[in-house]
Amino acid sequence: MIGAMAAYVRVVDAVNYRIGRVMMWGLFALMGILLWSSISKTFFLPSLWTLEVAQFAMVTYYIVGGPYSIQMGSNVRMDLFYHNWSPRKKAWFDAFTVLLLILYLGVLLYGGLGSTAYSLGYWGDQPLSYFLGLLSGSEEIGRLERSSTAWRPYIWPIKAIMVFGFFLMLLQAISEFFKDIARLNGQEIGVQRA
Repeated sequence: MIGAMAAYVRVVDAVNYRIGRVMMWGLFALMGILLWSSISKTFFLPSLWTLEVAQFAMVTYYIVGGPYSIQMGSNVRMDLFYHNWSPRKKAWFDAFTVLLLILYLGVLLYGGLGSTAYSLGYWGDQPLSYFLGLLSGSEEIGRLERSSTAWRPYIWPIKAIMVFGFFLMLLQAISEFFKDIARLNGQEIGVQRA
């Protein structure tokens, strides 16, 4: 059992580590977009697309980079009592809170799938069957949702990116849960990176 958990942790941590390292550079793309927005508003006609693309870039940066943040332990923690606890008590508490995170991410993932299906023109209440139907060819993409701004980009790409990020975050949360279970059994799995 620990061997299977260790293999899962190794694969998920490696994937999210690499994706997170790539997403770090997304901040420079965001800075470039906002710099162009400032320059175009000052010297030229303002670009309609810059603020919306900056919002999409920020969502991508945070959501897809989130699993890396969870893996590195760089998320914010309220540390009133935690630092005084024994390692075993910390592992119990971490396992409990990660279970709550897994539940929350599951709800976000399901809602994100429904929202993405809606943006592709599906108005039903079974988004999973819709996506399976798209893969098998029994469903069609309907009227695509667009933003209500002057630029009017399609919304489905950013919603699909959010679903992808929620999925990666859910995988990473399960990985953290497995690490806590191993810690409760007196073992360490996963690579600790600084």
